[in-house]
Amino acid sequence: MKSIKYSRYTGEDFGIDAQDLLQALSDFFLQSGFNSNYSQFMEMDQRTLEDLKEAIQRALESGDLFPDDQMQQMLEKLQAMSPEQVAQLLDSLVQKLADEGHVSISHPDQPIEQPKGGGGNGPDSKIKFEVTDKSLDFLGFKTLKDLLGSLGKSSFGRHDTRDLATGIESSGASKQYEFGDTMNLDISETLFSAVRREGSQVPLNLEYRDLHVHQCEYQSSCATVLMLDCSHSMILYGEDRFTPAKKVALALAHLIRTQYPGDSLRCVLFHDSAEELDISQLARVQVGPYYTNTRAGLILAQRLLERERKDMRQIVMITDGKPSALTLEDGRMYRNAFGLDPLVISKTLEEVHRCKRQGILINTFMLASDYGLINFVQKVTEICRGKAYFTTPYTLGQYLLMDYMNRKTRTVH
Repeated sequence: MKSIKYSRYTGEDFGIDAQDLLQALSDFFLQSGFNSNYSQFMEMDQRTLEDLKEAIQRALESGDLFPDDQMQQMLEKLQAMSPEQVAQLLDSLVQKLADEGHVSISHPDQPIEQPKGGGGNGPDSKIKFEVTDKSLDFLGFKTLKDLLGSLGKSSFGRHDTRDLATGIESSGASKQYEFGDTMNLDISETLFSAVRREGSQVPLNLEYRDLHVHQCEYQSSCATVLMLDCSHSMILYGEDRFTPAKKVALALAHLIRTQYPGDSLRCVLFHDSAEELDISQLARVQVGPYYTNTRAGLILAQRLLERERKDMRQIVMITDGKPSALTLEDGRMYRNAFGLDPLVISKTLEEVHRCKRQGILINTFMLASDYGLINFVQKVTEICRGKAYFTTPYTLGQYLLMDYMNRKTRTVH
């Protein structure tokens, strides 16, 4: 159902809500480097205030920020504004984002000025800004809501398993009390047990063996490492695959924080090498001129999961390319982007076997359907008994979130 949001209209900002503006700029905030030149790839790119204003102007001109019934009127009014009025409007919207804590500007004491003349030469081209944790949390919530809405899901809960345990919420048959069980007594079954043994008499003599407790479904906790491929291929072939992957990471982080508080999520970027990435830094990451060192990502993911004491441990890998790089024992990089290199594949599969021995599940989400790649992924899923999803940037989030929420685990002792 479409919702209508009312806000006070002012001539300065067209009555645009900060959250609507933030949502319209989500692709800009989470950009992957898809529109950058090859020589400009940077892993931690810092954008300027001038870039932000240009993005806001594009959002205004597209009409996405205006209600459908007022879009034409607002666009005509926008076109009739002088350059000075447009500059004032952009200043006002940037200030609104800053005032509500969605962006932080590196020089807050410096007045926001519109550069005159060519782009990149004014004061705004030197002022940097960063997306705040509040913005990332909001974007994660919106992405999660959109994904679940498209799936027709209105609610979701914790991970279910086939085991039954004693607890407060009863959903199974009662059982005889054993030392260590939660004392959630099934009063009826306890009394019936005593009556069956001694008959209907008063006073009723209860013994230890009469005690029965309710059972509830055993709900396990899960430690997840999300492995994101940020190699060059993620933006090749005329398609941006990294921005949807970043959005899914934010949505998964929001889902775990709000619905599965016992779970943990760590993020690993893998390219020529691998490093852990804090979710709060996700908006700044871009792809680079990198190869795909899947083995390094798996090694780091295992190291992170070793620290977690959870019933379930899993690796969720999002990639679109075959392993094409390897860190040798002496620290040198071995690279081969042509075909499936036997050395790279064998060393990568060694880490997959190591994951299996540690009980770590690997679920792979592929954004490509190359024959050789399918062959490699099938081997990974065979070894770890995980799942492989061959999907697109548009359906990635639906597959990943549904897999996370509906997963049924093996018996936990």
